[in-house]
Amino acid sequence: MLASTALAACSDSGKPRLNWYVNPDGVPVFEKYAKECSTGEYDLEVQLLPSGATDQRTQLARRLAAEDSSTDLMNLDPVFVAEFANAGWLQEVEGPIADSVQQSVEGEGDYLSGAAETVTWDDKVFAIPLWANTQVLWYRKSLAEAAGLDMTKPVTWDQVIEAAAAEGGTVGVQANKYEAYVVWINALVQGAGGDIVSDTEAGRDAKVDLDSDAGRKAAAIIQKLADSPAAQPDLSVSNEGTSLGQMFPAEGPGEFMVNWTFVYKNYEPGDGKPTTPEQFKDLGWTRYPQTVAGEESKPPVGGIDIGVGAYSEHPDWAMEAAECITSKQAQVDLALDAGLMPSTNSAYDEVAASGNYPKDLIELFRTSVDEGGPRPKSAFYAMISGAIQARWHSPTSVDPDSTPEKSGKYLQDVLEGKSLL
Repeated sequence: MLASTALAACSDSGKPRLNWYVNPDGVPVFEKYAKECSTGEYDLEVQLLPSGATDQRTQLARRLAAEDSSTDLMNLDPVFVAEFANAGWLQEVEGPIADSVQQSVEGEGDYLSGAAETVTWDDKVFAIPLWANTQVLWYRKSLAEAAGLDMTKPVTWDQVIEAAAAEGGTVGVQANKYEAYVVWINALVQGAGGDIVSDTEAGRDAKVDLDSDAGRKAAAIIQKLADSPAAQPDLSVSNEGTSLGQMFPAEGPGEFMVNWTFVYKNYEPGDGKPTTPEQFKDLGWTRYPQTVAGEESKPPVGGIDIGVGAYSEHPDWAMEAAECITSKQAQVDLALDAGLMPSTNSAYDEVAASGNYPKDLIELFRTSVDEGGPRPKSAFYAMISGAIQARWHSPTSVDPDSTPEKSGKYLQDVLEGKSLL
């Protein structure tokens, strides 16, 4: 209570303070826009959330469940929008932005359709897309060439794992017991034509689809990597950052790695960067690997959406600030400064025109969002994710003959209230 009171107090200027809870990515840009989007009536101040998506959800959910009036704006992982909206924790977005989002879901507005889809719930809009994230396959060109892989054509997970193993390279993934591991599992399942769950609008009565051919194909790929010499030593605790250093190691051919859009800026040579211009020339990228040869992959869809807390004492100002910090220029700045790609086509066009990214990479990002596979949109997503993590981790224990079946039954029991996480 004391912390909430302090956060709700006025800023140093004496004006009301709007708190903007942000994830750790792109913080310098957020701080810049907190200043630029403050007005003569209020100050917008950044409050930092934990680094992991699950911990971010927990902190925000606790505040909102307690009807905390100091939670004015928040950065939301797209999978939490449905849960928060269903709980009544988010202000509905109305007006031109909502209209544009609804049009974009149908492929006719400015927002990428994949990004627009993440902020709708019950035919209404409950957040504003800020950046739209996706994963691609990053790789050393020299490694792929040595393995005889033609990277101008779609590649499969089997090919990538086998190529890395044959040449002494590795495959970087996110397989720690956290949300990004579910991202990988979901992409593998959808890439095989399936879903983790379907009929999600039924809530707890959603249909669990893990015990399927798609689930078994996904499990087989995880098992194959876990059993392969291409698996990195920290596979069971790997995350978005741990595999970055394996691309250009002191010795060895490097890696293939699935990871988000920030990777390009991470390796781009510059002050304090460990990558040399020669190494950077050896960095390649292509579409997310196929689960099944000949079937289009379903790249993960992520990003950040901006929500306005339902209990904010200044909801109109908070919504005004949300529109400001999701402006086209803010999206462009996030892309150019932090490698976090826009949620609108107009901002994408400006990023492409800037010359700061190769045009083929920009189009790969944009296509991957629109043709990618979102995680299940469910008010019970936290349960879904937790149940999958509980039964699919560690990746070294995954077995296509048992994991999909056992995890499907467990998830069904969790949703029906017969089992606890």
